[in-house]
Amino acid sequence: MPIDATQPYDDGNIFARILRGEIPATKVYEDEHALAFRDINPQAPYHVLVIPKGRYVSWDDFSAGADDAAIAGFVRAVGLVARQAGLVEPGYRLLANIGQDAHQEVPHLHVHIFAGRKLGPMLAG
Repeated sequence: MPIDATQPYDDGNIFARILRGEIPATKVYEDEHALAFRDINPQAPYHVLVIPKGRYVSWDDFSAGADDAAIAGFVRAVGLVARQAGLVEPGYRLLANIGQDAHQEVPHLHVHIFAGRKLGPMLAG
């Protein structure tokens, strides 16, 4: 069920539990600002999620509340994961669903990295 991205952070969400090591994840990158791991239900041959390590529900929450180092570190982590996977050429897609209308399902900011095949148009119908 889509979540309301204006709600307070929920420490019981699945990504918070992954960050605390309570739920296993196949990590592809980690530093002080971000964690990247493989999606358990991939929608493309390459499907990785990148999450900031702070308690942020949405992009709005993150951009308003994170310090400059956390913002820069998270954005750099997304780019680094894509480069290390060799995705710059032929290309990849970034997706961040924010709020109910965008069908955000986990109340922790996350960016999907999709690649590995031609992905088609951005939005259907």
